[in-house]
Amino acid sequence: MTRVLVVEDDPQLVRALKINLQARKFDVEQATNGTAALRLAAADKPDVIILDLGLPDMDGIDVIKGVRGWSRVPILVLSARHTSEDKIRALDAGADDYVTKPFSMDELLARLRAATRRQEGPDRPDEVVIVTTEDFSVDLAAKKVRRGERTVRLTPTEWHLLEILVTHPGHLVSQRKLLLEVWGPTYAENTNYLRVYMAQLRRKLEPDPSSPRYLVTEAGMGYRFEP
Repeated sequence: MTRVLVVEDDPQLVRALKINLQARKFDVEQATNGTAALRLAAADKPDVIILDLGLPDMDGIDVIKGVRGWSRVPILVLSARHTSEDKIRALDAGADDYVTKPFSMDELLARLRAATRRQEGPDRPDEVVIVTTEDFSVDLAAKKVRRGERTVRLTPTEWHLLEILVTHPGHLVSQRKLLLEVWGPTYAENTNYLRVYMAQLRRKLEPDPSSPRYLVTEAGMGYRFEP
Protein backbone atom coordinates (compact mmCIF):
# COMPACT_ATOMS: atom_id res chain seq x y z
CA MET A 1 0.00 0.00 0.00
CA THR A 2 1.39 3.41 -0.99
CA ARG A 3 1.98 5.62 2.05
CA VAL A 4 1.19 9.32 1.62
CA LEU A 5 2.17 12.07 4.03
CA VAL A 6 -0.22 15.03 3.70
CA VAL A 7 1.30 18.27 5.04
CA GLU A 8 -1.59 20.75 5.29
CA ASP A 9 -3.08 22.89 8.06
CA ASP A 10 -6.57 23.29 6.58
CA PRO A 11 -8.68 20.61 8.35
CA GLN A 12 -11.43 20.57 5.70
CA LEU A 13 -8.93 20.03 2.90
CA VAL A 14 -7.13 17.35 4.88
CA ARG A 15 -10.42 15.55 5.43
CA ALA A 16 -11.26 15.67 1.71
CA LEU A 17 -7.80 14.41 0.78
CA LYS A 18 -7.98 11.58 3.31
CA ILE A 19 -11.39 10.43 2.09
CA ASN A 20 -10.32 10.41 -1.57
CA LEU A 21 -6.90 8.86 -0.99
CA GLN A 22 -8.08 6.16 1.40
CA ALA A 23 -10.90 5.26 -1.00
CA ARG A 24 -8.16 4.51 -3.53
CA LYS A 25 -6.22 2.36 -1.08
CA PHE A 26 -3.56 4.89 -0.10
CA ASP A 27 -2.35 4.83 3.51
CA VAL A 28 -2.55 8.47 4.67
CA GLU A 29 -0.67 10.24 7.47
CA GLN A 30 -1.07 13.92 8.32
CA ALA A 31 1.15 16.77 9.53
CA THR A 32 -0.23 20.25 10.17
CA ASN A 33 3.11 22.08 10.26
CA GLY A 34 6.62 21.88 8.88
CA THR A 35 8.27 20.62 12.05
CA ALA A 36 5.91 17.65 12.28
CA ALA A 37 6.30 17.02 8.54
CA LEU A 38 10.09 16.73 8.78
CA ARG A 39 9.83 14.48 11.82
CA LEU A 40 7.27 12.13 10.20
CA ALA A 41 9.11 12.07 6.88
CA ALA A 42 12.29 10.94 8.65
CA ALA A 43 10.61 8.48 11.01
CA ASP A 44 8.03 6.87 8.73
CA LYS A 45 9.62 7.32 5.28
CA PRO A 46 6.42 7.79 3.24
CA ASP A 47 6.30 6.86 -0.45
CA VAL A 48 5.13 10.34 -1.47
CA ILE A 49 4.53 13.72 0.22
CA ILE A 50 1.72 16.17 -0.59
CA LEU A 51 2.88 19.54 0.73
CA ASP A 52 1.24 22.93 1.23
CA LEU A 53 3.71 25.83 1.11
CA GLY A 54 1.80 28.10 3.53
CA LEU A 55 2.44 26.36 6.83
CA PRO A 56 2.05 28.01 10.25
CA ASP A 57 5.64 27.51 11.48
CA MET A 58 7.81 27.63 8.34
CA ASP A 59 7.68 28.04 4.58
CA GLY A 60 7.04 24.83 2.69
CA ILE A 61 10.17 25.54 0.60
CA ASP A 62 12.21 24.93 3.76
CA VAL A 63 10.42 21.61 4.27
CA ILE A 64 11.37 20.58 0.72
CA LYS A 65 15.00 21.51 1.32
CA GLY A 66 15.01 19.67 4.64
CA VAL A 67 13.66 16.46 3.11
CA ARG A 68 15.98 16.71 0.13
CA GLY A 69 18.96 16.71 2.48
CA TRP A 70 18.52 12.95 2.86
CA SER A 71 15.68 11.64 0.68
CA ARG A 72 14.45 11.53 -2.92
CA VAL A 73 10.84 10.78 -1.93
CA PRO A 74 8.45 12.39 -4.47
CA ILE A 75 7.12 15.74 -3.22
CA LEU A 76 3.94 17.10 -4.77
CA VAL A 77 3.29 20.73 -3.83
CA LEU A 78 -0.34 21.75 -3.33
CA SER A 79 -0.47 25.52 -2.93
CA ALA A 80 -2.55 28.65 -3.40
CA ARG A 81 0.56 30.43 -4.72
CA HIS A 82 0.08 30.82 -8.46
CA THR A 83 3.07 32.77 -9.76
CA SER A 84 5.77 31.26 -11.97
CA GLU A 85 8.37 32.43 -9.46
CA ASP A 86 6.76 30.40 -6.67
CA LYS A 87 6.57 27.32 -8.87
CA ILE A 88 10.18 27.63 -9.99
CA ARG A 89 11.38 28.14 -6.40
CA ALA A 90 9.59 24.96 -5.31
CA LEU A 91 10.82 22.91 -8.27
CA ASP A 92 14.38 24.17 -7.87
CA ALA A 93 14.28 23.33 -4.15
CA GLY A 94 13.47 19.73 -5.09
CA ALA A 95 9.69 19.42 -5.54
CA ASP A 96 8.64 16.95 -8.22
CA ASP A 97 5.34 18.60 -9.18
CA TYR A 98 3.19 21.63 -8.38
CA VAL A 99 -0.62 21.84 -8.25
CA THR A 100 -2.37 25.14 -7.55
CA LYS A 101 -5.50 25.59 -5.43
CA PRO A 102 -8.35 25.31 -6.20
CA PHE A 103 -7.67 22.01 -7.91
CA SER A 104 -9.36 19.03 -9.47
CA MET A 105 -9.16 15.95 -7.26
CA ASP A 106 -8.88 13.76 -10.38
CA GLU A 107 -5.89 15.78 -11.59
CA LEU A 108 -4.24 15.62 -8.18
CA LEU A 109 -4.67 11.84 -8.09
CA ALA A 110 -3.23 11.55 -11.61
CA ARG A 111 -0.22 13.63 -10.58
CA LEU A 112 0.19 11.47 -7.48
CA ARG A 113 0.20 8.28 -9.56
CA ALA A 114 2.71 9.81 -11.98
CA ALA A 115 5.01 10.81 -9.12
CA THR A 116 5.03 7.30 -7.67
CA ARG A 117 5.68 5.80 -11.12
CA ARG A 118 8.66 8.11 -11.63
CA GLN A 119 10.05 7.06 -8.27
CA GLU A 120 9.95 3.45 -9.41
CA GLY A 121 11.95 4.50 -12.47
CA PRO A 122 11.49 3.76 -16.16
CA ASP A 123 11.34 0.17 -17.32
CA ARG A 124 14.80 -1.02 -18.28
CA PRO A 125 16.74 -4.29 -18.39
CA ASP A 126 18.13 -5.18 -14.98
CA GLU A 127 21.68 -5.41 -16.33
CA VAL A 128 21.70 -1.74 -17.45
CA VAL A 129 22.92 -0.13 -14.26
CA ILE A 130 25.70 2.29 -15.25
CA VAL A 131 25.71 4.38 -18.42
CA THR A 132 29.23 5.52 -19.29
CA THR A 133 30.48 8.20 -21.68
CA GLU A 134 33.97 9.63 -22.19
CA ASP A 135 33.13 12.57 -19.92
CA PHE A 136 30.69 11.31 -17.29
CA SER A 137 28.93 8.22 -15.94
CA VAL A 138 25.37 7.74 -14.72
CA ASP A 139 24.67 5.14 -12.03
CA LEU A 140 20.95 4.42 -12.45
CA ALA A 141 20.69 2.20 -9.39
CA ALA A 142 22.40 4.62 -7.01
CA LYS A 143 20.97 7.69 -8.79
CA LYS A 144 24.41 9.30 -9.01
CA VAL A 145 26.39 11.05 -11.73
CA ARG A 146 30.17 11.36 -11.81
CA ARG A 147 32.66 13.32 -13.88
CA GLY A 148 36.01 11.68 -13.31
CA GLU A 149 36.44 11.46 -9.54
CA ARG A 150 33.86 14.15 -8.82
CA THR A 151 30.19 13.53 -8.00
CA VAL A 152 27.90 15.86 -9.92
CA ARG A 153 25.04 17.17 -7.81
CA LEU A 154 21.72 17.19 -9.71
CA THR A 155 18.35 18.45 -8.57
CA PRO A 156 15.51 15.87 -8.62
CA THR A 157 14.11 17.52 -11.77
CA GLU A 158 17.48 17.40 -13.54
CA TRP A 159 17.84 13.76 -12.55
CA HIS A 160 14.41 12.83 -13.93
CA LEU A 161 15.25 14.43 -17.27
CA LEU A 162 18.65 12.78 -17.50
CA GLU A 163 17.32 9.38 -16.44
CA ILE A 164 14.68 9.38 -19.18
CA LEU A 165 17.21 10.38 -21.84
CA VAL A 166 20.01 7.98 -20.90
CA THR A 167 17.62 5.02 -20.70
CA HIS A 168 16.65 5.71 -24.34
CA PRO A 169 20.12 6.08 -25.92
CA GLY A 170 20.11 7.24 -29.53
CA HIS A 171 16.34 7.75 -29.53
CA LEU A 172 14.50 11.03 -29.92
CA VAL A 173 12.44 11.76 -26.80
CA SER A 174 9.76 14.32 -27.60
CA GLN A 175 9.36 17.57 -25.73
CA ARG A 176 5.83 16.57 -24.78
CA LYS A 177 6.89 13.20 -23.36
CA LEU A 178 9.57 14.83 -21.22
CA LEU A 179 7.19 17.50 -19.95
CA LEU A 180 4.48 14.97 -19.13
CA GLU A 181 6.87 12.58 -17.40
CA VAL A 182 8.73 15.18 -15.37
CA TRP A 183 6.21 17.96 -14.71
CA GLY A 184 2.79 16.44 -15.46
CA PRO A 185 -0.09 17.30 -17.82
CA THR A 186 -0.51 20.95 -16.80
CA TYR A 187 3.00 21.69 -18.11
CA ALA A 188 2.73 19.73 -21.38
CA GLU A 189 3.22 22.89 -23.48
CA ASN A 190 5.78 24.67 -21.26
CA THR A 191 8.82 24.08 -23.46
CA ASN A 192 10.66 26.92 -21.70
CA TYR A 193 10.97 24.62 -18.65
CA LEU A 194 12.84 22.12 -20.80
CA ARG A 195 15.18 24.73 -22.25
CA VAL A 196 16.12 25.97 -18.78
CA TYR A 197 16.74 22.55 -17.27
CA MET A 198 18.52 21.13 -20.31
CA ALA A 199 20.85 24.14 -20.24
CA GLN A 200 21.57 23.39 -16.57
CA LEU A 201 22.31 19.72 -17.34
CA ARG A 202 24.65 20.68 -20.16
CA ARG A 203 26.55 23.10 -17.93
CA LYS A 204 27.09 20.29 -15.45
CA LEU A 205 27.86 17.44 -17.87
CA GLU A 206 28.97 18.63 -21.31
CA PRO A 207 32.64 19.52 -21.96
CA ASP A 208 31.35 22.37 -24.18
CA PRO A 209 27.77 23.28 -23.15
CA SER A 210 27.38 25.63 -26.13
CA SER A 211 28.05 22.73 -28.51
CA PRO A 212 26.58 19.67 -26.77
CA ARG A 213 28.02 16.28 -27.59
CA TYR A 214 25.73 14.05 -25.50
CA LEU A 215 22.46 15.92 -24.83
CA VAL A 216 21.45 16.87 -28.33
CA THR A 217 18.52 19.07 -29.34
CA GLU A 218 16.29 18.05 -32.23
CA ALA A 219 14.88 21.48 -33.09
CA GLY A 220 11.13 21.72 -32.50
CA MET A 221 10.86 18.02 -31.64
CA GLY A 222 12.75 17.00 -28.54
CA TYR A 223 16.09 15.75 -27.23
CA ARG A 224 18.38 12.80 -27.81
CA PHE A 225 21.10 11.23 -25.68
CA GLU A 226 24.11 10.22 -27.77
CA PRO A 227 26.46 8.03 -25.66
